[in-house]
Amino acid sequence: DCAILIIAAGTGEFEAGISKDGQTREHALLAYTLGVRQLIVAVNKMDTTKWSEDRFNEIVKETSTFIKKVGYNPKAVAFVPISGWHGDNMLEDSNNMPWYKGWSRETKAGVVKGKTLLD
Repeated sequence: DCAILIIAAGTGEFEAGISKDGQTREHALLAYTLGVRQLIVAVNKMDTTKWSEDRFNEIVKETSTFIKKVGYNPKAVAFVPISGWHGDNMLEDSNNMPWYKGWSRETKAGVVKGKTLLD
């Protein structure tokens, strides 16, 4: 089983979701409690941050800290910056985020790499 945790990158939206009683935090805990051990984090609405690498990295850092407390290994989680509105990094690579080089994870079968949510 695998869950995709969609996080809004917008200023205020991310902070509300990750707050003590936020839904982002609640959904991650619920997924783990239900036995879902594979997690993908999609950082959505990157268009509202003007495709900011700094904002993405800030969200990855804070999200990694809280999902580790839940029980997930952040090193085993793929973080993908996306824009659902524009389709960036959903099915095809985004030209708006040239700084994003993709993700890679070690599995029992070897190293798996990807750049989009579909990968």
